[in-house]
Amino acid sequence: MTRPTRQREGNERREWRDSGESETTEETDDVDLDEVDEEDLVRTGDGELMHEPTGIILEEDRIDPGPEWRAFNHSERQEKSRVGAPTTNTMHDKGLTTTIDWKDQDAYGRSISSKKRSQMHRLRKWQERIRTKDAGERNLQFALSEIDRMASALGVPRSVREVASVIYRRALKEDLIRGRSIEGVSTSTLYAACRKEGIPRSLDEVAEVSRVEQKEIGRTYRYISQELGLEMKPVDPKKYVPRFSSELELSEEVQNKANDIIETTAEQGLLSGKSPTGFAAAAIYAASLLCNEKKTQREVADVAQVTEVTIRNRYQEQIEAMGIHS
Repeated sequence: MTRPTRQREGNERREWRDSGESETTEETDDVDLDEVDEEDLVRTGDGELMHEPTGIILEEDRIDPGPEWRAFNHSERQEKSRVGAPTTNTMHDKGLTTTIDWKDQDAYGRSISSKKRSQMHRLRKWQERIRTKDAGERNLQFALSEIDRMASALGVPRSVREVASVIYRRALKEDLIRGRSIEGVSTSTLYAACRKEGIPRSLDEVAEVSRVEQKEIGRTYRYISQELGLEMKPVDPKKYVPRFSSELELSEEVQNKANDIIETTAEQGLLSGKSPTGFAAAAIYAASLLCNEKKTQREVADVAQVTEVTIRNRYQEQIEAMGIHS
């Protein structure tokens, strides 16, 4: 059945007027909104609600919830928007407080007087002080800035920073920070967030950008994950293959072969108790030999941050399991 358009409705009304008939017919008078079948109602592109069998417009006033201003690009939209940035757990106050701009200029971009500059300097100082009202907030502020710094150095996405911030807030609420360094707990929460989000970053890589030793990070990570009940799945060595292969400038064929080696050997139980990074590095080394894109053990070890001995041991186990003779 074709739906009557506004043009068709207008033509029908003109025909009624020409024939001398009344526009209000017995059929239209009998339409009751409470008795109308919802399947017969159609919402037009103009936002009008129409009764399809009769073509009667039942509702024509539509409320537009959008802004009253127009913007044609992203910068205009940002300038005209009257709301701030969305809340985020990566800031201790979740981004709800205001910040006084560091520029000593007025609204028109002109330099302000020296008296006003000194006044703005005092206002900035007090504004920073009142943002952190107690030691707990100062602790959180420092920890979140550390997480942000390390996440930037590791090149992980923003979602990892959000998860790490949420884990740290939970640890602070459960009073798990007491007796431990803020740097150690913040680093361990970042490592936990990387594992939660499936981002392949080894403990060695996280320790490189941290200000605490790897042993403390591992110990704190185990304590935090146990106390907060973080369910951590074992790291899949295949997640390291693309990044290591990219740094070694290996082809996609080598990556696919390395993944096949990891799958086959893992099914035979060789992965149990082994380092995922060392396991992935050995598979890449074996795949590079099989695909005639040879890389030395030293080159692979430097990229994966493992020892050559580890690669040799895992390599021997893998080729024996695959039935390949070196």
